[in-house]
Amino acid sequence: MEIKNIPQHVSIIPDGNRRCAKRLMEKPWKGHEWGFTKLERLFGWCKEIGIKIVTFYSLSLENLKNRPKEEIDFLFLLAKKELNNILVDENNFVNKNRIRISFFGNTKLLPKELQDCIKGVEKKTKAYSDFFVNLAVAYGGRQEIIEAAKKIGLLVQASKLRPDDINEALFKQNLQTNGFPYPDLVLRTGGERRLSNFLPFQTTYSELLFIDTLWPELTKKEFIAAIKDYSQRQRRFGK
Repeated sequence: MEIKNIPQHVSIIPDGNRRCAKRLMEKPWKGHEWGFTKLERLFGWCKEIGIKIVTFYSLSLENLKNRPKEEIDFLFLLAKKELNNILVDENNFVNKNRIRISFFGNTKLLPKELQDCIKGVEKKTKAYSDFFVNLAVAYGGRQEIIEAAKKIGLLVQASKLRPDDINEALFKQNLQTNGFPYPDLVLRTGGERRLSNFLPFQTTYSELLFIDTLWPELTKKEFIAAIKDYSQRQRRFGK
């Protein structure tokens, strides 16, 4: 499939799992199970198009604090199952496609067993470099910026850094996404038109695209149409 001007890095806000399940008269968290399945399919579409880096907004800090415990526990069980499969099954799509998996967010808030799985998957996939999938878990964009400012402030306080040395490049180095380019495109499903505290610093000049389709029901045709839409835009970066 040939599309000119393909985005190098696509960030996804996969909204609509709960609403999809509710519409089909299932428990709200059943939609999360369908959402996990969609992630693998979306990677296949990205691979076909030639997109190398994908970042998912898996769980926000607000969701972690405000969603029903039963729903969060179900999410954790799903995540642990999927991560364990990566660790033991060489035929898992992550291992077959040599996808490096990275996590960012306040993962210390997660159950210890899940933290161990996360560390194990990051270690196992560290040498992979064909594709990159980042998962934002227990993540908040404003909180990330505050933590980066604190790190830099401590360096200034310790006389290891001068205030005049602080610039965008230095600030980027202290973000949790350091090492990855800023997203070219942010795609949100589910009909909402906002970023919801997702990568506020990194997405300043990202192209934004909102789709009404709920995440579990997103089709390959709709995703390709989104990438074609991006490819026809002229990015100005404030010029």
